[in-house]
Amino acid sequence: MVKCVSILGSTGSIGRQTLDIIEHLHIPVAALTAGSGVERMAEQCRAFRPRLAVMATQEAAERLRQVIAGLDVEVAWGEVGLLRAATMEEADCVITAVVGMVGLKPTLAAIRAKKRIGLANKETLVCAGELVMAEARRYGAQIIPVDSEHSAIFQCLMGSQNPREIKRLILTCSGGPFFGMGREALKQVTKADALRHPNWKMGPKITVDCATLMNKGLEVIEAMRLYDLPLEQVDVVIHRQSIAHSFVEFVDGAVMAQLGAPDMRLPIQLALTYPERVECIVEPLDLTKCGALTFCEPDLEAFPCLALARACAKAGGTACPAMNGANEEAVAMFLDDRIGFYDIYERVSRAVDAVPFIRQPSLEEILEADRLARAAVVDA
Repeated sequence: MVKCVSILGSTGSIGRQTLDIIEHLHIPVAALTAGSGVERMAEQCRAFRPRLAVMATQEAAERLRQVIAGLDVEVAWGEVGLLRAATMEEADCVITAVVGMVGLKPTLAAIRAKKRIGLANKETLVCAGELVMAEARRYGAQIIPVDSEHSAIFQCLMGSQNPREIKRLILTCSGGPFFGMGREALKQVTKADALRHPNWKMGPKITVDCATLMNKGLEVIEAMRLYDLPLEQVDVVIHRQSIAHSFVEFVDGAVMAQLGAPDMRLPIQLALTYPERVECIVEPLDLTKCGALTFCEPDLEAFPCLALARACAKAGGTACPAMNGANEEAVAMFLDDRIGFYDIYERVSRAVDAVPFIRQPSLEEILEADRLARAAVVDA
């Protein structure tokens, strides 16, 4: 079990659930970081007394200082503060729960500081997975996935460390709120519709990604990087009940799955306690009450974002960071009621085509591809 934790993105859904587990396990907190949610961050500072609290902007940091005046908590802001939170000496584990490309640099910093990474920021591996995994090997940093699907695969592989034994990874996907709908019906859906996920409570960006199935596309790329497998060995299956969190099929025909309640606190706790398992605050799965478990193929015509993500995964290079950056920008526009549901795919697809392709990009070229793709989405 880890001894002390920094949480990057503590006021978001994953961050708040991580604090639930930390309170349950009595693990001290070194640092908390957030975007603009000053009041929620203040509540967390009072409850967990971190040594450092970081806000995205100087204005938000100044407001936080005023709100928590009297607490022995240092307040910082911006990327510099985020990097400090990721590398604090007393923290042996960093939970990366920030959303988007902002998580890349602090994750790399934590790796170079030889921390255990509880990885909930999938964009880090989508955009720079080869670089990140190479750095983890170089510095001996342990990366334990917090996504329910990748945690399931991690658990299924605990008894088999030989990659030649793996035939394929099968990621499960709930299908989101629009499962079964065709293209014509999907042209009419609204932001409110997209934010009604049937099984999970998550932040708005990832919930929209689940509605478009882009989230599953990002997870395909993340799985390729985490487990060093080609695209052809990573598949997706629709599983509406979100009980079987993913499968590993082995070369001898055996298929292993990890089952559990649809609650992110389960994979979060494992990332903190591994290789141990301890009692969790989540209600255990009752197989006699969860009903029938069903599986089917995704509809790539109705949900083309998944096919686009797989195409970018096959291309590699700057295609992945371009797609990710474009998607972040397009989803933000959708959440701001500036574009429609299918406009997300159209704008992301055009942006990927607009960004010059580099097969083996440097970190700077990855960041530039992200910037160019975002600009292409806005200017479309």
